[in-house]
Amino acid sequence: MTDRTTRAGYPRLVLAMLLLVYTFNFLDRQILGILVQPIKAELGLTDTQLGALGGIAFALLYSTLAIPLALLADRTSRTWVVTISLAVWSGFTALCGVATGFWSLFLFRLGVGVGEAGGVAPSYAIIADYFPPERRARALAIYSLGIPIGLGAGALLGGYIAATINWRWAFIVVGLAGVVIAPIFRLVVREPRHGGADPRVVAAVERAPVSAVFAILARKPSFWLMAFAAAFSSMCGYGLAFWVPSLFIRSFGMDLIGVSQFVGTLLLIGGTLGVFAGGWLADRLGGGDRGVYAKLPAVAWLITLPLFAAGFWSSSPVAAWLFLLIPNGLNILWLGPVTTAVQNLVPAHMRATASASFLFINNLLGLGLGSWVMGAMSDGMAQRFGEESLRYSLMAALSFYLVAAVLMLLAVRPLRRDWIDAV
Repeated sequence: MTDRTTRAGYPRLVLAMLLLVYTFNFLDRQILGILVQPIKAELGLTDTQLGALGGIAFALLYSTLAIPLALLADRTSRTWVVTISLAVWSGFTALCGVATGFWSLFLFRLGVGVGEAGGVAPSYAIIADYFPPERRARALAIYSLGIPIGLGAGALLGGYIAATINWRWAFIVVGLAGVVIAPIFRLVVREPRHGGADPRVVAAVERAPVSAVFAILARKPSFWLMAFAAAFSSMCGYGLAFWVPSLFIRSFGMDLIGVSQFVGTLLLIGGTLGVFAGGWLADRLGGGDRGVYAKLPAVAWLITLPLFAAGFWSSSPVAAWLFLLIPNGLNILWLGPVTTAVQNLVPAHMRATASASFLFINNLLGLGLGSWVMGAMSDGMAQRFGEESLRYSLMAALSFYLVAAVLMLLAVRPLRRDWIDAV
């Protein structure tokens, strides 16, 4: 009898289930962005407090627990870690709907971060074991479609529920949906053998201590350059995902339903095309030059910066939507190439821990600080610019893309040396 994990179509089913889970990952973490204005009105919060809820409240434990949970996943069952993580973060998302003030919402957001800490790195490793090296960037890019789909669905669904019922039910509905999906995921997805898609890796590979993973990464400058480049990009990307809905309510006079449709369509169309293009281009161009995996994100970020600026300074929502469509894809084009590159800096049995190390830097800085810095700058500029302070804050934060591009270009040459092929 044939093991279903060896069937030709089974890896695609696994990828589809992982994509579904990742969609809920981003739906749950970023739905707060579309709900900022009604939460601010009811709970009386400042932009700095709201930025903290969107950033450090989520990222603090999300970042610090990702490495131990990835190590646990490498040594036990990655599918079980993902399943339990989904149930935990979804439960805390639902609890956000009963928050009564800043601190209760802060604690529930911490809980969402605890759950999501165990979701991404083990998923990267599962994909790497189900897909061979020549198809891996595309597979990881398809998985990363969960980001724009989750962000877009969060904007559309959250905005609709908040406008027709209230913001509390938006949290409750999406949270309970994730709880229902968790056991279905575990029934469908089976644990692959470590290195299953790499021809030179045996099934029974010795588990390395976490210190061995760190020792390998510490000697590879490409890891540090890519990690900090991604972090600066994420400071801007996560911050914009959180604050752009508020920008169009405050500066363009849009209502909640209108802004949810505006942002949701931008993310679904632009983001989906950008993520998939990154993986496809990396697989197509990276075989002859591993440096392409770093070049592609750098070029994308350099184009992203002026287009975002043009969109924010547009005179109408229609012009803004047209300007923002392309950068909403380019700003996350890096996901497929860079996550693939990180997978190929260590042997197969270290992939989840290596990915978690990368995500620790990216998320603690990018996710943790992005929305908070923008919110704090908005409060600081409020006396001078009034309701337009948020627009000036977002414009200033776009400079992070320039820093990210420079760091990623510096990673091109060392990445060629550090890459490990098919192990």
